[in-house]
Amino acid sequence: MGLYFANAIDNLVVDALAGFARAHAGTVTWNEPDGYVRALHTSPARRVGLVSGGGSGHEPLHIGYVGAGMLDAACPGRIFASPHNRAIFAASRAVAREDGVLHLVKNYTGDKINFGIAAERLAREDIPCGRVLIDDDLASESAEVANGRRGTGATLLVEKILGAAADTGLGLNDLVALGTDLVARCRSLAVASAPHTAPATGLPAFDLPAGDIEYGVGIHGERARHTLGGGRPLRELAEDMVDTLTGSLGVGSGTEVVVLVNGLGAITMMELYAVLNEVTRRLDDRGARTVRTLVGDFVTALDMRGFSLTLLRADEATLTYFDAPARTPAWT
Repeated sequence: MGLYFANAIDNLVVDALAGFARAHAGTVTWNEPDGYVRALHTSPARRVGLVSGGGSGHEPLHIGYVGAGMLDAACPGRIFASPHNRAIFAASRAVAREDGVLHLVKNYTGDKINFGIAAERLAREDIPCGRVLIDDDLASESAEVANGRRGTGATLLVEKILGAAADTGLGLNDLVALGTDLVARCRSLAVASAPHTAPATGLPAFDLPAGDIEYGVGIHGERARHTLGGGRPLRELAEDMVDTLTGSLGVGSGTEVVVLVNGLGAITMMELYAVLNEVTRRLDDRGARTVRTLVGDFVTALDMRGFSLTLLRADEATLTYFDAPARTPAWT
C-alpha cells in the first residue's frame, strides 16, 4: 500500500478528468466549469438525453460509458461523493432532447438528493425529466438498511441497454418503464480479500486479516455483514454467490442470463476469468443458459482487491439492445 500518484489528492479527480478528455478527444468533451463529461457523437434518432453520474473512484463508470450508443453525459463527483446538483442540472440541460432527459441514478442518499434537486430545476424550465433508480446489490437488502439496496454492477448493464433503446427513438416514459424492469431483473453481490487504499492516507480503508474474505462489500469500502475466515476455494465461493443470486432472481432451467464478472480495481484478469468459469459451470448445473458474458473492470472501488458478480435475466429485446453497437471510451 502507498500514497496515490497525485500532485495533491484534492486535485486528483480534476486532473484525471482533464487527462481522460485528452485521451478520448474524438469521443467526449470535459466541461470543467460545469462539471460534466459530454458525448461528441450520439444518435440523431434519440428523443431523450441520458445522464448518469456519481462519485469518482469507480472508473471507468460513468465517464467511460459516455458516447455513441450509451450516455449523453456523465457527472463525476469527488472520490466516493455525489456530484453537485448544479453539474447534473447543467449536463441535463445541455443534452435534453425533444422528450426531455432521463437520469440513471444509483441508490445512494447523496445521488438521489442531488439528482432530485436537478430534476426540480429542470421542471421549472419545462424540461421533462425521468429517473431510473438502480438498486441491485443483494448484500444491502435488509429491513435494517433504510436506504434499501445499493446500486452497483447493474449500472453498466442499464446504461448499455437503455442507451441502445434510446437510439431507437423511444420516449421518456417507455425508457423509464424499460429501465425499471431491467433493474428488477438484475442482482449483484461483491466480495473482497483486501480493502481499497484510502487516498488521503495511503492506508487500508478497513482491517481484514490475511486469508479472510468480506462477503457482501459495497463499492465505497463499506464492509460486509459477513466475514469468511480462513480462506475459501473459489468453487465454494462461486457456488454460494450463484445460489444467492439465482434464488433471488428465480433463475432456473431454461432461464437466459447475462453474466457480469466485474473487478473492483486490484484483481487480475486471470482471476476474473477463473471466476467466470466457476459461475457459468454453476449456472449450467441449474439448467440456466448463459447467453452473454462480460469480464473485466467496469465498476471499480479504487484498488479494492475483489470482484462483483451480476446476473441479469434476459429476454429477446434485452439481448437485441445489449448487442447494439456502441462506441465509448470503455465500450467498443
